[in-house]
Amino acid sequence: MADSDAFGRPGAVPYWDHADKDGVGSGYSPANRVWFTLWRGALSEIYYPRVDSAQLRKLQLVITDGRSFVNAESVEFHCEVSRLNQTSLAYLVTGRARDCDFEFEKRVICDPDLPCVLQHYRFRSAHPNLSIYIVCNPHPEDQGITSQARVIDWSNTKFLVGNKKEHWMALGATPGFSRASVGFAGASDGLTDLRDNYRLDFEFNHAAHGNIVLTGELPHGAREAVVGIAFGDAEHGAITALVQAFASNFDDKLKRYLDQWQTGTKGLKQLEGSSGDRGRVYHISCNTLCSHEDRIYPGAFIASLAVPWGEVKKALTPSHAGYHLVWPRDAVNAAGALLASGDRDTPLRTLTYLAVSQRPDGSFAQNFWIDGSPNWTGLQLDEVTYPVLLARKLHGEGALLDFDPRPMVYKAAEYIVDRGPITPQERWEQMSGYSPSTLAIVIASLLCAAAFAREDGKLRAAEFLEQYADWLRDHIEPWTVTTCGELLPDVRRYIIRLTPAHPGEASPVSPNDAMLKIPDQRPGDPSQFPARNIVDAGFLEFVRYGVLAPHDPLIVDSLRVVDAVLKVDTPAGACWRRFNHDGYGQRDDGSPYKDWGRGRAWPLLTGERGHYALRAGHDVRPYIRAMEGVAGSTGLIPEQVWDQPFCRDGKDYFGRPTGSANPLAWAHAEYIKLIRSAADGRVFDLPSEVEERYARARGRLNRLAMWTPHYPLRFAAAGETLRIYAREAFLLRYSLDNWSTTTDVDATDTELAIHFTDIPLAPSQQAPVRFTFFWKQSGSWQGYDFAVAITPPANGHRPAY
Repeated sequence: MADSDAFGRPGAVPYWDHADKDGVGSGYSPANRVWFTLWRGALSEIYYPRVDSAQLRKLQLVITDGRSFVNAESVEFHCEVSRLNQTSLAYLVTGRARDCDFEFEKRVICDPDLPCVLQHYRFRSAHPNLSIYIVCNPHPEDQGITSQARVIDWSNTKFLVGNKKEHWMALGATPGFSRASVGFAGASDGLTDLRDNYRLDFEFNHAAHGNIVLTGELPHGAREAVVGIAFGDAEHGAITALVQAFASNFDDKLKRYLDQWQTGTKGLKQLEGSSGDRGRVYHISCNTLCSHEDRIYPGAFIASLAVPWGEVKKALTPSHAGYHLVWPRDAVNAAGALLASGDRDTPLRTLTYLAVSQRPDGSFAQNFWIDGSPNWTGLQLDEVTYPVLLARKLHGEGALLDFDPRPMVYKAAEYIVDRGPITPQERWEQMSGYSPSTLAIVIASLLCAAAFAREDGKLRAAEFLEQYADWLRDHIEPWTVTTCGELLPDVRRYIIRLTPAHPGEASPVSPNDAMLKIPDQRPGDPSQFPARNIVDAGFLEFVRYGVLAPHDPLIVDSLRVVDAVLKVDTPAGACWRRFNHDGYGQRDDGSPYKDWGRGRAWPLLTGERGHYALRAGHDVRPYIRAMEGVAGSTGLIPEQVWDQPFCRDGKDYFGRPTGSANPLAWAHAEYIKLIRSAADGRVFDLPSEVEERYARARGRLNRLAMWTPHYPLRFAAAGETLRIYAREAFLLRYSLDNWSTTTDVDATDTELAIHFTDIPLAPSQQAPVRFTFFWKQSGSWQGYDFAVAITPPANGHRPAY
């Protein structure tokens, strides 16, 4: 042993692993708090003790003949990954070395009762002098700089342990490591050492404060081994878990692991008849969603057990670049999908978790860690109201038990009417403005909130929310529809992706003239485009949630444009890109997205189109088959797939996953709900309250012009009613004749934190409406005046502002 302390601190800059996972797994038991992922057959990120806390980057097998080659499992091996029992979260990996006659077969599971991931290897080789190593790169506490790692001997057996603060891991094998070493990545680690001269020259006992790698050598001639990595809140706990895991037969553990999942999911609805593959991807999707729920915070669902393009994402701080965070939108979709599959308990856990995570003002953070701590600081109005939809759906299913969602629902509704209709971010998290998909979710959610209020006897609140939703619907066209689009020669009128606008402003908008700045563009390429020429299919949410009819000419024409610009016919079936000029995706040469790229096709959009097809009376099966087709050998549905032929190493990836997140929980949720919708002959997400209100709606539904301090409307049309509202009680003093005369009116209390006053405007009104507030809670006047200019009466259903 050259020295007990490894050299080369801190080692190479740490990164995460690739995000195109072959498999994800976890124990079903709430006591099991470990999640694992596979990439090219090797273990990649492992999470513990929460699903948002990565502790490991990679653990892989490495072989060498000691003189001419080194083969690492995720690089030089050809590995095939399949599921044990077809749909389980246990995996079979078969690997064949590139440079010699060596093969392995391994089965990968979580210990059913312990915080430990187990791999049972069988080796076959005609080569007499091979050395077999296990190489592990810890990234504890979501970072690549480990506090320390060391080699220990316990009962004549070598173990490798590492930790950062209170998070510990222990790596071992049966029949034990014959040699072991710890070192710094790229300097003194085992793999670097082996690649230098095909021999393990270093045997260091200790390394600290760097990017650390653990290396253990299996006994020469081993034909079988169980490799385990266990976790704990102390070294003693991690080693104890590992020794206990090794104490029981692997096959017995595998059977118990499979039995837990089969028992836990046996109550799922049998929807195989609506699938195109006898229910294979359906059951995998249900299990995959369950594997994305936390155990310490039940009901908390992360977006994905992956870090998109992790190979270029530095792991120096807790990874805000990863998808192992809670997005309220993704969590509600996951919970809704499990509800669609017949699981009533998990969605209620999600609703109660989100209710606790709601901010005091009624909003939700853009995304947050499992303990509720915000990560990104943006705000999306649809995420504020998605939990309302879940609450109403559970109410309709009689699945709320004794939980009362109304306080959460009312706070969300209050926030929306106070801060809308401009969303600071639309669902693709890039920019502010009038977003069709956001407006659809908000309208549907407000009507669901109104239904709760009506049942609660809050009739003024219900009427206010219904009228506000109607006002939003009335403005879909002036806010989001161009009449001079240039994307399809014979279609000039269609719904655009977004009309840019800033929260807190209420200036006149023009979908025809506004310019849209799109991020993630290649340096030197244009980044600003006419908003009228940027489209996505987010407007289909209007149909999904019953706001607009599927055969509305505006919807039909908008679909023609979307199909001409965004549709991709992959080998698996039709898929769609998010929007034209999307820069969030794999680059054309196959290199990862890094600050810029090209957005590829998203399978979840195939599911959204399938839901539209069902509402329109079209055949849903092609969309189901397409989503199953992109799921691949292990049934995982990715965030993005290649939207054109792309070949590497003789393999064409057209229609296969890119380097973005795979799996994506939202995509699996969309697929499950499409299966359920097809089985029912009705869109599962469609709220009856919305469908009934707008089924026969024609033209404008009300003549309101809404003003709030966060949406200070600058213009109202003569003949409308100017509604002024705020979140606290007030007296309004206003004048219709430039303060020659005044009127004082007490605001109407809706029994929510919404107070409003209506000012009817005569068709002959010309002078601006001038007004100020007396705030009753503080007993003080506003101190300055507001004004709303008057325009000529609006004709038809397209008001000017």
